[in-house]
Amino acid sequence: MNGEDPPERPDYITSIINGLERYNPEAVGSLETYLTEQCDQKYCDCSANRTLLKLYQLNPDRIKDEVVTNVLVKAMTQFPSAQFSLALHLINPSVAATGELHEALTKLRTLNSQLEGAQYTQFWANVDGDDLCADLVADISGFEDMIRHRIALLVSQAFREINLSHLESWLGLSEDATKKFVMDVCGWGVDGDGSIKIPSNPDNEAKKAEIREDVNVDQFARVIRRSWETTA
Repeated sequence: MNGEDPPERPDYITSIINGLERYNPEAVGSLETYLTEQCDQKYCDCSANRTLLKLYQLNPDRIKDEVVTNVLVKAMTQFPSAQFSLALHLINPSVAATGELHEALTKLRTLNSQLEGAQYTQFWANVDGDDLCADLVADISGFEDMIRHRIALLVSQAFREINLSHLESWLGLSEDATKKFVMDVCGWGVDGDGSIKIPSNPDNEAKKAEIREDVNVDQFARVIRRSWETTA
């Protein structure tokens, strides 16, 4: 997933991001429409979305709370990365300090922190059991699937084998749904003993580390001399 410069980005958005239009308040409408496309088509353009937030910062009368939260939710799907923080820091503190937007931002910070901290079980408990969370992610098509794909990617980078029950809680799925996900989507194997086998890849393979230190005679002699002078 390339959230910084996605191949889906149209030329007119590239022109806005890279030209003087990035400071034109009239570009807000085009960037908002483009964000809606991202939400519907399951890709993310964090650079374009930050340009939109910057225009909101310069033109506070144009801010739409729902658009701001959609930008942050899309950035959240890029975890673990700095995208959420980069977007969050472009929101005017005075605008975000009160009202419904403040409550929404507080909730989104919590969700992102849980994802960044690999607290996946707590994340799903919040998403499934909180009406505000449900409202915040409602516009993002395939949000839960995107999060599960990111979790599976991170698991594949760290494990060769994992217990099915652990993965159930991390993916927020039932046992049968977890088996279907890992086999059909991830292509992993499920053993009868409840363990999931993850194929080897460059990230989860054990690598032999060779540590070599070159110390010449003069350096060694200095160490011995200092040690002798200290004890003398």
